[in-house]
Amino acid sequence: MIVQIYEIQTPEEAERCLALGVDRLGSVILSETDRGRSRIREVVELVRGTDAKSSLIPLFSNENKLFSVMDILRPDYVHFCEALTDEQGRPHDLRPVAEKQHRFRERFPGIGIVRTLPVPEAGRLPGFPALEIAAALEDSSDGFLIDTWLGRGPVEGFVGITGRRPDLDRAAKIVRASRIPVILAGGLSPENVYESMRSVRPAGADSCTLTNALDREGKPVRFKKDFDKVAAFVAEVRRAEKDFDGPPSARF
Repeated sequence: MIVQIYEIQTPEEAERCLALGVDRLGSVILSETDRGRSRIREVVELVRGTDAKSSLIPLFSNENKLFSVMDILRPDYVHFCEALTDEQGRPHDLRPVAEKQHRFRERFPGIGIVRTLPVPEAGRLPGFPALEIAAALEDSSDGFLIDTWLGRGPVEGFVGITGRRPDLDRAAKIVRASRIPVILAGGLSPENVYESMRSVRPAGADSCTLTNALDREGKPVRFKKDFDKVAAFVAEVRRAEKDFDGPPSARF
């Protein structure tokens, strides 16, 4: 079972995560001219010499710039997480999204594609088209990551870093229906990941916000991990993995 931790922006943090048993280290390219790119390149190169994998989220949409950045960094996975619906949950036209992913695959056959699927919190928008979105993007993706949809995310135009869990029942339906592996994300912490994994039975678990360090007001600090929380998160995912009955989830 995959344990993925975001947002790892320095090789020092990457080394500590690897030592704790993290399988996949996620980093974020904030813009086309991100000045921290050289440090992220060090993270990717560090991970390349291990059994773990690297994953990069580009927070920009220009395709030529994306290709240029990927030519330099060459991670194991690119992770696309731009919003796929409007703020009322109505899906955008997904054909250009799938076409972009196909073009990326043709240009970079050695880099896997992970696509974030938005899923609302429990009790919100029962008709939200999560399964339809998954079906439309399955052929152009190598794996999905379920994350929490709020209508308008903390980073405009993208889904993620909410610190809140998606509807686990709907997440489990996506896992059962999907022909490709699915990672569960969204508000996962050392305190709830065991229960969440047991409910959804995905291929892995991802954490960002709730394994971050806290500021003086108790709010998570972006790009700063609490490694005690990371260690506890890894341990709880491994506990859930041992308790699974039946065949293990597919990895990718």
